[in-house]
Amino acid sequence: MSTPKTTMAEPVHLTAPAREPEPVAGCRECLGIAVTRTNARSVGGYSKASDANVALRTHLRAEHGAE
Repeated sequence: MSTPKTTMAEPVHLTAPAREPEPVAGCRECLGIAVTRTNARSVGGYSKASDANVALRTHLRAEHGAE
C-alpha cells in the first residue's frame, strides 16, 4: 500500500486584506455603521465589526455610487 500524499501541490498565495471602507462625511447612515464597527471592535466583536464593513461597503455602493 502506498502512503497518501498529505501536502498541497502548490503554495498558497495570500493577498493583503482590503482597506476598511470610510464613511462619507455628512451621511448619517455611514456614520451610524462606522460607530457600530468601532463599538464592536472595542469589545472584541471582530465578527460584528466585519459585518459592519460589509454593510458600509453595500451602503456606499447603493447610496454614494462607490466602487
